[in-house]
Amino acid sequence: MINLNVQEFLPFLVPIVILEFVLLFFTIKHILTHKTYKHGNRVLWLIITIVGMNYIGPILYFILGKEDE
Repeated sequence: MINLNVQEFLPFLVPIVILEFVLLFFTIKHILTHKTYKHGNRVLWLIITIVGMNYIGPILYFILGKEDE
């Protein structure tokens, strides 16, 4: 049986979790401060971003939803 010690992985996990929350915060701030989107609307992108929090939602927003200024 494999015995995994979480403390061994903390030096790798902490920066990833911090990056995830920074990306989520930046994405939500951008969604709330802009009025136009390539596809969808503000509510749709907020739902996608929050539900798909693990990098997928914010990345999808910046690829598909963010309107070029």
